[in-house]
Amino acid sequence: MRFRTIGWAAVLAVFFSGGACGQAIASRVDGVLAPLAGAGTPGVAVLIRERGSTVFEHGYGVGDLRTEAKIDARTDFRLASCTKQFTAMATMLLVRDGKLRYDETLVELFPDFPEYGRKITILQLLTHTSGVPDYEDLMGVAEKNGAPAWSPLRQIQDAEVLALLERAKAGEFAPGTQWAYSNSGYVLLGLIVAKASGEPFGRFLHDRIFAPLGMSGSLVYENGVNTVPRRAFGYSLEGGKFEETDQSATSATQGDGGVYSNLSDLAKWEGALQRNTLMSAAQMRVALTPVRLSGGAQPRWPVEPGDDNLAPGKPVSYGFGWFLDPYEGHERMWHFGSTVGFRTAIERFPKDGLTVVVLCNRTDLDPGALALRSAQIVLNAHRGR
Repeated sequence: MRFRTIGWAAVLAVFFSGGACGQAIASRVDGVLAPLAGAGTPGVAVLIRERGSTVFEHGYGVGDLRTEAKIDARTDFRLASCTKQFTAMATMLLVRDGKLRYDETLVELFPDFPEYGRKITILQLLTHTSGVPDYEDLMGVAEKNGAPAWSPLRQIQDAEVLALLERAKAGEFAPGTQWAYSNSGYVLLGLIVAKASGEPFGRFLHDRIFAPLGMSGSLVYENGVNTVPRRAFGYSLEGGKFEETDQSATSATQGDGGVYSNLSDLAKWEGALQRNTLMSAAQMRVALTPVRLSGGAQPRWPVEPGDDNLAPGKPVSYGFGWFLDPYEGHERMWHFGSTVGFRTAIERFPKDGLTVVVLCNRTDLDPGALALRSAQIVLNAHRGR
């Protein structure tokens, strides 16, 4: 399904086939989204899927202020941390292939890794229970000690992240004893996928996930190596004006946030998850089982506030690349993404057959709140409210 240059009343009829009720839902969703972006502002793309069908797919605003290219279903956004679900799937495919083990340690994979990696496993990297140091903190330490400063023009690469982690003396906590959201862990997983498969991380995702599913616009972006087909650029609202803030010093890392994708492709990804195309339901079970700490304790967000700490001190449920906290009694798997210029959210309600994707190329919108509000409109309508 593609955007069409027709009136909104006709769009409702196309996007929602459920008669007057469906059109009322679409009208309510559009009422939430339409005021957020104008014809000349960065904007948002929204996808709603119900029980295997796309029921709402629309873009608002533009992907590039220079060309004023309108956002549509094929506009590619940087997914930021919504990349992690693809990194997790790639890791799982290699475990199924017999090329990796969930109990394999960092020292087994990277012999030069220091002692603190001897007990850190792939399973712990997947579930944010490894205690691997934050590479952004290590970047600052390295720069103070005379390392070249990283910047949007001189971005840190995955191999440099590994080098920083190998120079660290210890992890943040003993593996398996705490939970802390870790971009470092997913950068390592991207490197592990490349090492175990014998091909670059982006090529593995293309060959094993994107191409088989027909996700022709999705890729791991590498500056100077490839190009994003219909690229949205990221913006931030500063002093009442939108300024391009598309790249940062950490925008080149891959496994933690380097995938670009679009609504059309993410609809195919959602369909594959629903139908267990890449992994059987039995194989997916481990990925969708909330991790427990050593001794069976419930993980909690770190107590100290931080940029990646959404709920300091509160319980958290996480599997492989997905948060698994329920929402108002509805089973849910979800993830947010946040990086310079972009905000993203994917909310899946498996038992309700409902998925909402919200992609923003601006930082002043809250895609998680927008996704939940859109989902609530659909759920309430089915309850007759």
